[in-house]
Amino acid sequence: MSAETPAAAGQFTRRRLQFRAWRGERPFWAGLFVMLGGLPIAYFPYANLQIGHLTLAMATTAGAGSLIIGVLLVVLGGSIWFQKHIRVFAGVAAILLALVSIPVSNIGGFLIGFLLALIGGAMAVSWAPGAPPVEEPPAGGDGHGGTPESADADTTVLEPLDGTAPAGDEDHSHAPKTLGEKDLSGTSPANGANGRHSAG
Repeated sequence: MSAETPAAAGQFTRRRLQFRAWRGERPFWAGLFVMLGGLPIAYFPYANLQIGHLTLAMATTAGAGSLIIGVLLVVLGGSIWFQKHIRVFAGVAAILLALVSIPVSNIGGFLIGFLLALIGGAMAVSWAPGAPPVEEPPAGGDGHGGTPESADADTTVLEPLDGTAPAGDEDHSHAPKTLGEKDLSGTSPANGANGRHSAG
């Protein structure tokens, strides 16, 4: 095993990923089906089938029409690949040419080319480009010390204007009130104020 083997494997992986990215940006399978549909439509009218010593010619009187339809389908498949903005026009044209190939070219290349071109044209018409990927912010690089956004809450305690202590800083260190002491703050339901301040 030579030292160049990992580099070759890495290059193959890089090429494969490049092809995968290229394929994902366009209706690849639609163009492939349309091109494959054009081949039997163009081929069968000019082919001769040999059965033993018997030669069966499948040529039709409209052989030139079959060749034109097949070549147009191959060109439309390539256009779907490399000019993806005309995919709707190319898909509709492929569907129409597939329908025309039924009476012109041996029942659409014995239905093989017809079905491939029909499916590829429908896929080209229905294909839509995907949304671009959203870039996620790097972890810990947003200036908040790496804390999640859900934990980034405003915890600033505002001082009251009258100089008293904030509501959350009461001194709870004094002993609890005995039964004889009465809470005069007006906020306890025990003194009959129901949480409201008394007016007196």
